[in-house]
Amino acid sequence: MKRSGPLFTLLAGLLLALFMLSLNATTGTRSTTTGSDEPADAVSASPAPGVTATVSPTKRSPSPGPSKSEPESTVPDADYAGRTDDDSSAVAVTLRDGRAVAYFCDGRDQESWLRGDVESDGSMRLTNKKKQVLTGILAGRRITGTVDMGARRYGFTADKSLKPNALYRATGTVADTKIDGGWIVLQDDSQVGILRRDGKAGPAPRIDPETGTVTVDGEQLTARPVTP
Repeated sequence: MKRSGPLFTLLAGLLLALFMLSLNATTGTRSTTTGSDEPADAVSASPAPGVTATVSPTKRSPSPGPSKSEPESTVPDADYAGRTDDDSSAVAVTLRDGRAVAYFCDGRDQESWLRGDVESDGSMRLTNKKKQVLTGILAGRRITGTVDMGARRYGFTADKSLKPNALYRATGTVADTKIDGGWIVLQDDSQVGILRRDGKAGPAPRIDPETGTVTVDGEQLTARPVTP
């Protein structure tokens, strides 16, 4: 029985050694991972003192740049002149910077000035305060359309003018009479125009297209090209 003392001492020592080994195994080394399910680019709470936190930059999809709109087609500046389908009247249209001015004239007593925009496809709807309307479409070197004068509608075709200008107007006073004249110069050098004296319409005298000069009741006036 006396020999059991050293045996118990040895056994106690072994148990103590096993306990210490178990304790070291559970507390000796700690993992550096946080065990968080947050994505790598998420910003977490402030780290504990002495710990450096690394935050990966957030991946952002590139912001779209300004959308590139389709370039608008431009209608070239030009003059057009021609006659109505029934050959009773003439029509001239001048295009400048997407705007248009037109003149309808029968050379006797009926005329109309009209203005408006020209769309990128060459279509146009020109109007005036009298509610007269010119509707046309530019295709190639020609404008075709109609002029609605209220009491009657005229179809027309106006070809591109090879001359410097096709549409002229002169205003002034001659012998205390108010003068207002409009002229269409056609490709064959013929002219269609109306001259109003104090509002009374009549056929216009011929102008010189090179200089624009016209003689009215013995006095000389200057007719100038008309633009929108």
